[in-house]
Amino acid sequence: MKNLRLKAARALLDMSQQELADAVHVSRQTINAIEKGDYNPTIRLCRAICRVLGKGLDELFWEGDE
Repeated sequence: MKNLRLKAARALLDMSQQELADAVHVSRQTINAIEKGDYNPTIRLCRAICRVLGKGLDELFWEGDE
């Protein structure tokens, strides 16, 4: 499932995939794969992304009744 919430949060901060990748010490391709739903990140990576974007885990990664 695509992670449009992650993409939107990143865009809201005017941050490129590369900038987010650099901030959390992964490749741009990893961020792209997470956004496309092709990669399920570790909880450690999820937490790092949340810290950089100023969001909670539930806001970006937990599937709910949307």
